[in-house]
Amino acid sequence: MTRTPSLRLAFPLTCLTAAFALSGCISTVGKVVTAPVRIASSAVDMATTSQSEADEKRGRQMRERDEKLGKLQRQYQRHLKECDKGERDSCSKARDDYADIQNLSGSA
Repeated sequence: MTRTPSLRLAFPLTCLTAAFALSGCISTVGKVVTAPVRIASSAVDMATTSQSEADEKRGRQMRERDEKLGKLQRQYQRHLKECDKGERDSCSKARDDYADIQNLSGSA
């Protein structure tokens, strides 16, 4: 039994055509198979904080604390000067400012 020349050409041509036609399907199958892994890894990324993010957050908290401490110290000095001039209300404010400064300094 001998094959005719048209059959010899038809089989490779059919295989080549099928390969091009199925390449999109294979790509889609690959995406579907890896989708759960990609979704899980994004969920883990969103749920965890990297070390650099934690460092940035800590630095921001320290700067905010220092700014608040500086503001309290300026306010304390102003109230203390007013207290020295005889303003009794400023004396109690200066004491409150000093207590706030001590509380904020102790939380470092």
